[in-house]
Amino acid sequence: MPFRIQIRFRDEASEVSTSSDIDRITRELQGRIADYQDHFSRVFAQYFEDLQRNFDGPAESRFTARSLELLGHLSLRGGKRQRVAFLYEAARLVTAEPVPGLDEAALSIELLQTHLLVHDDIIDDAPTRRGGPSTYYAYREEFPQHPQTALGLALLAGDLAAFLSLQVLLDSGLPVALRHALVDVQTRAAAATFVGQMFDLERDFPQIPSEELLNSVSDYKASRSSALAPIQLGLLVAGEDPVEHAETLRRYALMFGISGQMCDDYLSLFGDERVTGKPNTADVRDGRRTYAIRAVLATATETERVRIESILGRPDCTAADIDCLRDIAQHHRVDRELRSKMHRYAELACREAAGWRDCWHDDAVTFFERVPVWGVERTL
Repeated sequence: MPFRIQIRFRDEASEVSTSSDIDRITRELQGRIADYQDHFSRVFAQYFEDLQRNFDGPAESRFTARSLELLGHLSLRGGKRQRVAFLYEAARLVTAEPVPGLDEAALSIELLQTHLLVHDDIIDDAPTRRGGPSTYYAYREEFPQHPQTALGLALLAGDLAAFLSLQVLLDSGLPVALRHALVDVQTRAAAATFVGQMFDLERDFPQIPSEELLNSVSDYKASRSSALAPIQLGLLVAGEDPVEHAETLRRYALMFGISGQMCDDYLSLFGDERVTGKPNTADVRDGRRTYAIRAVLATATETERVRIESILGRPDCTAADIDCLRDIAQHHRVDRELRSKMHRYAELACREAAGWRDCWHDDAVTFFERVPVWGVERTL
């Protein structure tokens, strides 16, 4: 039975979002996530070193070796590793003891993310990612006279990362039943994300999409692979069946995913591209009906809407056009509205996690309870 998106806001504020808690929460979460980042960075670097040394490819193929090199560059170049943190903390919901298989599951998560980033940058024609050239544009620079070859190589590199994400689980040495369950989670998450990417493109055709439609896009495109799957994988490796907690995990992931997507869309219009690593013109140039653009269109006057539509989808969109769009948005307080909604969805996720204390270890529950609002505060 499909999961129904039912969202109800409550008026009272979450305790974890009060200003007196923010500094303490930030220090605690940054410290824990930094530990996971440091550990996983070493695991990931070792993985690519071993992969390039042992990969079953033709020794004469320069293109094969280059694809592994570019995948390694993208994978190891930054990234918040939020999915990895969710995986390790999900295991800690069940046990504080080390359990085998977590690193392999983390590798699978991030290799799938690498695949998604490579293909996302092709779809968006994005030149940069994580402060460096996207894989697609790296190939375009190497093959300026052969654009179709550059496109093909980028597609194939992204596909390779997707299959490597499954291979690392199959090669993990874990019990067969567990390996099957982990692969099942990852393939379902990947399929949902592909559907979400298609829905994301479809979203741009209505004049002004409904917010409910955008929430559904976020569910498929972000929530399931960014939050739900990492939690499911961590629980499975730690010996817990996530099916028994399916509804609450889906609700948490959905609210977290919507909040996160709103943050991304907010930054795409109001953020500093030196921080985001992506040009502010990208979504506007492509005519994307993001949460931010939808809110501007919904509140603009008829004259302003005509001006906005004249900017959206223009390949030659300039910084001045973005400034104009930003001015209209800020005049109608769209930036404030988005910040408020981010917080409200994050607080719903916090409240959902707070109900896990009857089932799981308090310390790890606290992590999931605090991280949604912390993510919003960090973004802003």
